[in-house]
Amino acid sequence: MKRIHLSTSSAILWIALLLPGSALAEMKTVTLSVPTMNCFMCPFTVRSALRRVPGVADASADLGAKTATVKFDTDKTNVQALIDATTGAGYPSTLKQ
Repeated sequence: MKRIHLSTSSAILWIALLLPGSALAEMKTVTLSVPTMNCFMCPFTVRSALRRVPGVADASADLGAKTATVKFDTDKTNVQALIDATTGAGYPSTLKQ
C-alpha cells in the first residue's frame, strides 16, 4: 500500500511540474508581407528561414500574394525574430495588418 501511495504521489508531482509550462504557452499566427519574393524558389527560402526560428510550429509562403504565414509559440519567439529571419535570408518583411 505504501508503494502505491508513493507512485501516485510521484505521478501527481510530475504532472504538477509539467502542466504549468504547457498551460502558459500561447500559439499565435501572423502574416508577413514579403514583397521581394519574385521567383519560384523564394517561398522555399523564406519558409526554411522561418522554420529555423526556435518556437515556430509552422510556416508557409505564398509567392502570388507575396506573404508568409507563421504559427509560433509566443513564449519562445516574437514577430521581430520572424522579420529578422526573413531579412537575414535576403527577404525583408513587415507584419501585414
